[in-house]
Amino acid sequence: MTRRTLLATLLAAALGLGYGAAATAQQIIKLTAVAGHPPVFLWVKTMDEVFLTEVDKRLAASGNKYKIEWTKAWGGTLVKLGAESKGVADGVADVGLVSTVFEAPKFPLQNVTYFTPFGSEDIALISKTVSALQESIPAMGDAWRKNGLVYLGGMALDSYHIWTKFPLTRIEDLQGKKISAPGPAAGWIRGTGAVAVAGNLNSYYEDIKSGVSDGVLVFSTGAWAAKVHEVAPYITKVNFGSMFSGGIAVNKSRFEHFPPEVQQAFREAAEVWSAAYARAQSAAVNAAMQKMIDAGGKVSELSDVERKRWADALSPVAKTWAADAQGKGLPGNEVLTAYIADLIKGGAKLPRDWSK
Repeated sequence: MTRRTLLATLLAAALGLGYGAAATAQQIIKLTAVAGHPPVFLWVKTMDEVFLTEVDKRLAASGNKYKIEWTKAWGGTLVKLGAESKGVADGVADVGLVSTVFEAPKFPLQNVTYFTPFGSEDIALISKTVSALQESIPAMGDAWRKNGLVYLGGMALDSYHIWTKFPLTRIEDLQGKKISAPGPAAGWIRGTGAVAVAGNLNSYYEDIKSGVSDGVLVFSTGAWAAKVHEVAPYITKVNFGSMFSGGIAVNKSRFEHFPPEVQQAFREAAEVWSAAYARAQSAAVNAAMQKMIDAGGKVSELSDVERKRWADALSPVAKTWAADAQGKGLPGNEVLTAYIADLIKGGAKLPRDWSK
């Protein structure tokens, strides 16, 4: 072999090696994940520790062609609570935990659980039921797409109860009291003599401490994380039911430009997250309640008779909600009927059938 031929062969080999290295180079995708709540709350903690981790694991297992570089902005540091859908849709962030309970105008049908109180305390049942409705009723799924998002997986909160500054054994004890409540949950106290005060987990403690309200409708794990028992030590277990509160969503345009492997990793990771969150939230309920008792919380349970009296005292909030949705061209009646039917099928014992 002549020297010229040898050099040509070596050059071709070098070029071939260079091309092969470029072809197999890992592609870095930079994404920002946001949540309005801080990671002290389980849904954010698991989004960080389960969802993001599962995405990474799946991409590594599929050949390591893609790697996500995550920027995490929890606790409203980049996008405030109630503005997550806009922040993700506008590209301020790429993926976020969207709290549909605080974005009712954009996700009216997703809030069916908040207009049907005294339902099931089964977190997994509520989450699966609403997720299934989003697939079977086009208008529900379309809400995400119309807002520039791709829905990946949902979450439900553990059953709501009431924390107050005063003892509560019958609905008359609520007369004239101011009770903090998240968005549509205000309808759970209208008719009881109490006055609803708008609020959220980030504001409940100070609202009660300062006298803006005398108590709050909230779920056990959230109450413990927000230390509500310190300012409202009377804990009355009413069991308003578990509530669907939102889910993980991705910027629609960004998601559609992801390689198929990345899209699949996101969808699979969201399924794992939703199931893991439901298990963790369910397991944390008793522990949170016991911690509040140990810290001085005074727990009682509302009797079945008073629970039914409370449910019957409310206006037909579900039918009103459904009629309002129908007036806007949305299938409110269909969603309400299907939701209640699925709860009953799932074993829920309802003191009031909101679909009637």
